[in-house]
Amino acid sequence: PELFPRIKIMADTSHRSGDFWLSGSQPFRLMRLAGESLTGRSAILHLPSLSQKELFGTGEPSPLSIDIESLQGRSRNRKKADVTEIFKRIFNGSMPALATHQRQNRELFYSSFVQSYIERDARELSGDIDSLQFSDFLVAVAARCSQMLNISDIGKELGLRSEKVKAWLGILEKSDIIFYLHPYSDNTITRMVKAPKVYFYDSGLVAYLTKWPDEITLRDGAMSGAILENYAVSEIYKGFAGCGKEPNMYYYRDKNGKEIDLILVSAMQTVPLEIKKTASPDRSMVSAFTQLDKGRIPRGMGAILCMKEELSALDGKSLIVPVWVI
Repeated sequence: PELFPRIKIMADTSHRSGDFWLSGSQPFRLMRLAGESLTGRSAILHLPSLSQKELFGTGEPSPLSIDIESLQGRSRNRKKADVTEIFKRIFNGSMPALATHQRQNRELFYSSFVQSYIERDARELSGDIDSLQFSDFLVAVAARCSQMLNISDIGKELGLRSEKVKAWLGILEKSDIIFYLHPYSDNTITRMVKAPKVYFYDSGLVAYLTKWPDEITLRDGAMSGAILENYAVSEIYKGFAGCGKEPNMYYYRDKNGKEIDLILVSAMQTVPLEIKKTASPDRSMVSAFTQLDKGRIPRGMGAILCMKEELSALDGKSLIVPVWVI
C-alpha cells in the first residue's frame, strides 16, 4: 500500500504517462488503493480472457466493422474454422493458461479456477458466502447465458432472495466474469423490453459450468445456439476493449417478440447483427432489422454472423460474415 503515495509524487513530478504499470489477477484491492491515491492520475484497463484474434489471428487489433473492405482484411488475418472447430474453440475457452498449454487438464483447470474464485475473489467482495450455494448460483447464471436476465427465476430455482441474487450478480460483474447487453433505447421506438441480457467473457467457463463433456456434444446440444451467441458477442466486446474503446453494444427486443441479437451504435448509424448456427442463412433471419428504420439514427449495413465459411452478401443491406472472421 505504501507504494501508491510514492507513485503519486513521481507522477506529479514527471507528468509522463505510462511510467508505471501495475497488474494482477485480483483487482479489487489494487483498484481501491489506486482510487484513494491516484485519482486523475491513473487509467484502469480490464483484461478479459484472450480473444479469437489473439489466439488465431495476426495483424493489428481493431473493433468489428461491417464494411466489406475491413472484413476482407480481417479474413486474411484469421485462421479459417468450420462449425466443429468453432465449437472446439468455444469448449476449450480462452484462458491464457489453457491457450498456451501451460495447463493441459481443462477440467482440473476450470474446477480449480471456480474454487479459487469463490474462496478468494467472491469472498473479498461479499465476505459471507456459502461456497456450495454460490457454486450452484454460477451454474444457474451460466445456463442462462445470452438470455434476458430474470432475477426472480434464478432466486426461485436456488431458494435465494432477489436481493442476494442481485448482490451476487454484482460480484460476477465486478470481477469480470459476466457483462450485460442492455436493450437498445430510442424514444421513437416504443414497446421495448427493459431487462438486460447476460453474457460470460469466457465461453469455456460456461461449457464447464453447464457440464458439456466435449465440443461435439456441445455443438449438437440444446444450448449450442445460446453459447454460440455468447461466444460471438464476447469476441466483439473483446475487439473493442482490446483497442481501449468503449463498446456501444445493445440488443433489441420488443413486446411483439421481434428481436435483434446485437446492435452496434455510433453517432452515424446503427449496425444490426444476427447470430446463427446455420451455414445457409436466409432473408427471414434479418426481417427484424427494419425495426431500426423507425429510429432517429440511420440504419447501416447489417450482417448475419454464422457458420458459412466464406464472406458474402445476403442482399444490399446485409452481409454474411463467418464467425471465425470476427
